Formats: sequence, structure tokens, C-alpha cells
Amino acid sequence: MQASSYLKLSVATALVTIALKSAAWWFTDSVSLAADALESLVNLAGALFALAMVTWAQQPPDAEHPYGHHKAEYFSSGFEGILIIAAALGIFWGALDRWRHPQPLESIGLGVALAVVSSAINGALAFAMLRKAREVRSLALEADARHLFTDVWTSAGVVAGLIGVMSTGWLWLDPLLAGMVALNILREGVHLMRESTRGLMDEALDPETLGRVESVLSSFRESTPVRFDHIVSRVAGQRHFVDLHMHLPAAWSLGQAAELRSAVEKGLMQAVPGLRASIQLLPTDVEAHFDDPKDSI
Repeated sequence: MQASSYLKLSVATALVTIALKSAAWWFTDSVSLAADALESLVNLAGALFALAMVTWAQQPPDAEHPYGHHKAEYFSSGFEGILIIAAALGIFWGALDRWRHPQPLESIGLGVALAVVSSAINGALAFAMLRKAREVRSLALEADARHLFTDVWTSAGVVAGLIGVMSTGWLWLDPLLAGMVALNILREGVHLMRESTRGLMDEALDPETLGRVESVLSSFRESTPVRFDHIVSRVAGQRHFVDLHMHLPAAWSLGQAAELRSAVEKGLMQAVPGLRASIQLLPTDVEAHFDDPKDSI
């Protein structure tokens, strides 16, 4: 199943859980269940936006975007982070009002049952989405999966609190739990915003991936009279990019140089799926000078 299919399933799941949690809130008049329902509404908006961004990111390169549209997924992560933060502020406001004016809850057992069912649905989908996100390296899919996991923990906390209200009659537990829900989803929103910013700032490849690049280059350095320097990398959505200089003996023919470069590119792409390598050929005794310090490995 493709990433977009998972996001379509996320949209359908959000509609179901909104209905279940809204019904739970209606029957109980619990502000914590209202907060839980509001988070599911944010899930729906986030899933719709993520679906749009993933569809855009899958578009092939064109004249205006020669490197593709992969960074569109970072907008999805940032947008979902903003939605989560806005939801958290709304929940805080509702919890504060209920704290000042506590009200008795009704049909708590039914509300708890509906919350448990919706949580189980979200948990199953979130697990499958996160596994797929890591497989295809989709930030938008991962952001939506993490948001669903947040929703699962939120529902678990709300259910525990409502059971506590039934057991003790302490009505203040309801707004207190709503405030804790808001803190939890606020933390997740900040995390998504930070991840989105890191992606839009052309962050370098992670150390593990750079290690695989270094391993390939070392094998060629040991078996051929070449050296590599000015190695620069970046990540854009699902795509990885590496730019470097390969220095060769000046006496080599263009055909020999092109053949070795092709072998290096093939080795790098096998080691790092989805990698796009740009290799500039230079004679061994020629150096390229840039403003930035030379990065040589």
C-alpha cells in the first residue's frame, strides 16, 4: 500500500473517531472527552493536508522544480504542528472554564467505552502508518502516525481519569485531565514544528547514512588512484543528495574517468537507496577553492 493510501485511510479513520468521541462527549458532558474529540478533528485536518502534500511531493521534477517536489512533505509536518498547538490552546481554555465551574458528568461508562473503541482504531492505524513511513522515509506519513499515537495516549489518560471520577466523585479530575491532554499534544506539536524547520533548512544526511557513503568512497580510494573532497550532503523529503569532487590522474582519458564515475555513482546509490549523487571530475593536481572550508574524507 502506498503512503497516499495510508493517508486516505487516516482521513476515513478520523471521521469515525470524531463521531465516536463526539458521541462520548455528548453523553457525558466531559471536558476531557471534548478535548479528545477536538484532537481527532485536528487529526482529520492534518491527514487531509498531508495527503495533499504527499501527492504534490510525488510529482516528477519539472522546469521550475528540477530537483523535484519532495520538500512539500515538510510543509505538511509544520502545518500539522500548528494545528496541534492551536488545539492545545483551545483545550486549555475549556479546561480552565470547567475548573472554575465544575459540572456533574453523566453516562460515564458509555463515554469510556466509546473512547476505548476509538483509541483502538487509532492505535492500529498509527502502528501500520509509522512502519510504512520508516520504510518509504515519508515525513508527512510519520507526522500523521505520531499524531495518532498522541491521540491514543490522550484517550488512555482520559479514560483513566473518567474511571477515577466514577470511583471518587472528584469532578476536578475532569478539567485537570483536559489540561494534561493539552500539555501532551502541545509537546508533540512543538516536535513536529522543529522537524519541519530542520527539513526546510537543508539538513545534512544523518551520521549512519554518511557512514555508508564514506564506506563506498573508501573502497574506491583503496582500489583506484583517486581521492574525494568537498563532500556536501542534504536531505529533501524522501530524497538524499550528495555532491563531491573526484580527483583523477591527469593522463586518464575521458572515457576512463566517465567509467569510474559511473561505478562510484552506482555504488553510492546501492548503499543509500534514493540517493542522487553529483560528482565533479578534476585532475589530481588541481584544487577547487570555495569560501567554505574544504570537507575532505
